[in-house]
Amino acid sequence: MAKIQMQTPIVEMDGDEMTRILWKMIKDHLLLPFLDLNTKYYDLGLEYRNETNDQVTIDSAEATKKYKVAVKCATITPNAARMKEYDLKEMWKSPNGTIRAILDGTVFRAPIVVKGIEPCVKNWKKPITIARHAYGDVYKGTEMKIPGRGKAELVYTAEDGSETRELIHTFDSPGIIQGMHNLNGSIASFARSCFHYALDTKQDLWFATKDTISKKYDHTFKDIFKEIFDAEFKDQFEQAGITYFYTLIDDAVARVMKSEGGYIWACKNYDGDVMSDMISSAFGSLAMMTSVLVSPDGYYEYEAAHGTVQRHYYKHLKGEETSTNSVATIFAWSGALRKRGELDGNKGLQDFADRLEQATIDTIEAGEMTKDLALITTIPDPVVLNSEDFIKAIAKRLTE
Repeated sequence: MAKIQMQTPIVEMDGDEMTRILWKMIKDHLLLPFLDLNTKYYDLGLEYRNETNDQVTIDSAEATKKYKVAVKCATITPNAARMKEYDLKEMWKSPNGTIRAILDGTVFRAPIVVKGIEPCVKNWKKPITIARHAYGDVYKGTEMKIPGRGKAELVYTAEDGSETRELIHTFDSPGIIQGMHNLNGSIASFARSCFHYALDTKQDLWFATKDTISKKYDHTFKDIFKEIFDAEFKDQFEQAGITYFYTLIDDAVARVMKSEGGYIWACKNYDGDVMSDMISSAFGSLAMMTSVLVSPDGYYEYEAAHGTVQRHYYKHLKGEETSTNSVATIFAWSGALRKRGELDGNKGLQDFADRLEQATIDTIEAGEMTKDLALITTIPDPVVLNSEDFIKAIAKRLTE
């Protein structure tokens, strides 16, 4: 059978530890036998990031701007222990954070729904996609411990030297304060990414803040979303038959729990951090969670939502058998290949991405799965496969 051709490359970002092992297995068994795979390869493994002073991460992001579609393996964000383990020159930043900043993107995470892996919330029938504004708020906050009596203020000094002050609190005992910021431009990029992705996926978009309490900070998010929607997207949403819905964050949480799913839920940074883990856990497993970074300029970077599976990697190095779930990484590849096909008008590539995902789902629903899924499935007598045999089982169905 002739291999499917690719006109334009996708940017391939290799990664670390067990997911790097799975990456090669997926290419060997699920991609190369069927595709004339065309990629621009960047090694984002920690050793090479260290060797290049992290320039390879920047280069991969710039390449994504050129080719518009990337697929990324999970990578290590080093801490003190990793500094010693890998003999690093310095504690390099998160590759995801670097790439996200360069592409000015928003992260969309959605569960992969499979029969036999039932959500904890019984009425959830369709995936709920979390869109997280991954900039600012507490993640770039400045904090201070207040030792005792005194006055804390917010002070803004303009370029001309003039000052604006707001009282935070007059302390009569020890306490704490925190200063947060965001940028109108970053919020606008977040909004446009969400509106574009809703149109791409034909899903309703929800957005929620606490603007009744935070009348300037959160209300600015609400206002920017509304202004952009009304000016740029309202007619397109009506033509697509989808809606944009704003509510308070506490009301959104209540509605989410009673809904059937099937929409995008846009969240500020902290809300998205928390809610994406809640959604992934409630749907079954972080290893069954897709993640795509979408830029308002039309760049897409697909990856698994989970980490490098360090514990399994150490077992693998000892020659021990592992049963590592590769589904999210497979769906990262299928998502990137489908988007490449869409942009190039390559229906064969789009169809292959669909078949790859269906073969993966069919394998699990037939009772063949990795150990993590076998522990939570309602399918009777599941067959537990090791890491490579699970991928081979998918390849067999893909061939059929």
